[in-house]
Amino acid sequence: MPIALYMLAVAVFAQATSEFMLAGLLPEIATELAISTAAAGSLTSAFAVGMIVGAPLMAVLSRRFPPRAALLLFLTAFAAAHVAAALTPSFVVLIATRVLSALANAGFLAVALAVAVRMVPADRTGRAAAILLGGTTLACVVGVPAGAFLGQSWGWRSTFWAIALISLPAIVGVLRGVPATAGRRQVGRVAGEFAALRSPRLCLTLLVGALVNAATFCTFTYLAPVLTDLSRLDPSWVPIGLALFGVGSFAGVTAGGRLADRHPGYVVATGGTMLTLGWVVLALTARHPYTALVVVLVQGALSFGVGSTVIARALALATDAPTLGGSYATASFNVGAAVGPALGGLALGAAQSAQAPIWVSAALAAAGLLIAVLAGSFEPSRRRR
Repeated sequence: MPIALYMLAVAVFAQATSEFMLAGLLPEIATELAISTAAAGSLTSAFAVGMIVGAPLMAVLSRRFPPRAALLLFLTAFAAAHVAAALTPSFVVLIATRVLSALANAGFLAVALAVAVRMVPADRTGRAAAILLGGTTLACVVGVPAGAFLGQSWGWRSTFWAIALISLPAIVGVLRGVPATAGRRQVGRVAGEFAALRSPRLCLTLLVGALVNAATFCTFTYLAPVLTDLSRLDPSWVPIGLALFGVGSFAGVTAGGRLADRHPGYVVATGGTMLTLGWVVLALTARHPYTALVVVLVQGALSFGVGSTVIARALALATDAPTLGGSYATASFNVGAAVGPALGGLALGAAQSAQAPIWVSAALAAAGLLIAVLAGSFEPSRRRR
């Protein structure tokens, strides 16, 4: 695989860490800026909305630039936004930096996905997508716990400085590692790409991706109360549970990347069935702490193994939309990341039990599996670029 893919994955690692790191920092931010914790929580919502809106918008704007130039522009803007966030005393400015970070993140990921799948042969697109998503899973394993440690030790602003610093070698890596012509392809009119993206098979595939991701983050967001309230584990076990999920997700995305190119239907059908049953098992066994931890590890692997396969398939179906295909995949998965926790929160509030979000995850995964089977969109494509 080209070394440039790993340079892109470093940037994705920094961006994914930024997206998830605020979960452990909200109380400190609220205290310093004299706002409520709920208001501080809007920083997460601002990022999610920026990702959803920004993916197609930034992809359209990036058409004006060569792919490497667009990647550098987005990554530089991302780093600059974190410097501003680390310096500002204003909550309003902090909100603005989160939106800007999300827009830059969405644009970078959309272009990076498009570049990655065009830098490799058609039968390795799944593995290329998995390498990029590996940056996200490593963020869950290393970046988020490290960010929480920095925030507790040196204040929440230190985490923003750390993200900016991590972005610097990523900028150098993209500049030196990604060829100027990487991913370059003759593109047509934007209207033509939008028309290509209206394909029913692609739309259903993106819907499956959104449902799988919604199921993942519905439970992941509330994993702390699952482990402390249901499993009766000490709060010190929460980082361990999160790390186990991250380790599983890294293993899953690696295995999924190797299987997605040749056996996408098998991965989605079999993996999706196991994923759905796994949420049911977790809901039923969450009161048994060590069993729950093992299931959390397995669910991380299944969630990202199936999810990476769906992304790869969406990109394969969107070859007639070379600049917007990656953005649609990015947006659909972030819709899932926003909707899943919202549904989980509603279920948690209604049932007053940490078990409720897990059942919602099972229902979402089952819906995704049903649509995937009915759509028939996951057979290997013989099409070559």
